[in-house]
Amino acid sequence: MASRGVLVEGGTFTMGDTWGDGGSDEKPIHKVTFTYNFYIGKYETTFDEYDAFCEATGRSKPDDWDWGRGQRPVIFVRWWDAVDYCNWLSEKEGLPKAYDSNGNLLDKEGIVTTDPSKVVGYRLPTEAEWEYAARGGNRSKGYKYAGSDIVDEVAWYGSLFGRTQEVGKKAPNELGIYDMSGNVYEWCSDWYGNYSSSAQTNPYNSSVGSYRVSRGGSWGVDASSTRVAYRDSHSPTGTYFPLSFRICRTVH
Repeated sequence: MASRGVLVEGGTFTMGDTWGDGGSDEKPIHKVTFTYNFYIGKYETTFDEYDAFCEATGRSKPDDWDWGRGQRPVIFVRWWDAVDYCNWLSEKEGLPKAYDSNGNLLDKEGIVTTDPSKVVGYRLPTEAEWEYAARGGNRSKGYKYAGSDIVDEVAWYGSLFGRTQEVGKKAPNELGIYDMSGNVYEWCSDWYGNYSSSAQTNPYNSSVGSYRVSRGGSWGVDASSTRVAYRDSHSPTGTYFPLSFRICRTVH
């Protein structure tokens, strides 16, 4: 994974609307601790990467709306498609799958778990992992956007008639991760739900709901929707033109 991602060392951070100008679903703020390290994609998953998966598995390639493929983030992928990609990548590299057919996380023995630290294969980041990484992990400088307080330095956003951009063209954040603010939304593993005020360790929301978490905003939203604390959600069975994903893996 080292070649595919950036190392995020464990630690503790305050999750949610730490600036006091966010949405109600970003509250209450709460402490989150990670007892493990994880890798997260340096870039959003590209069409080149996802098309290789489609060719290998015989599935049809997603539409690109004539915006171009290559190094643009893949779009029109369901949550289930992203999970299938993760499992395929795990299998390809001889790792245990991270998901069962119901979308539950699996440990190295293939047993359902709600603890991300026990998952070995490639997966989508948990919502807490995503926000911690976007904030710069234990190197965070407290920026509102992923890598800066000046949104234009790090994010493609605010263009109602725009389109996706090739990954990695804006500045990275403190950990060297690109496009966590803007460009496209990104799927997370968790079901979407309300925050708790209590401190949490290695959190993952496995409580079944109607929507999976999506994070990061896109080229078509305003700056406030690209903040690192901003939350959104989409149906896991739907495909969307501003929604993609990046991969993650627990360090063992």
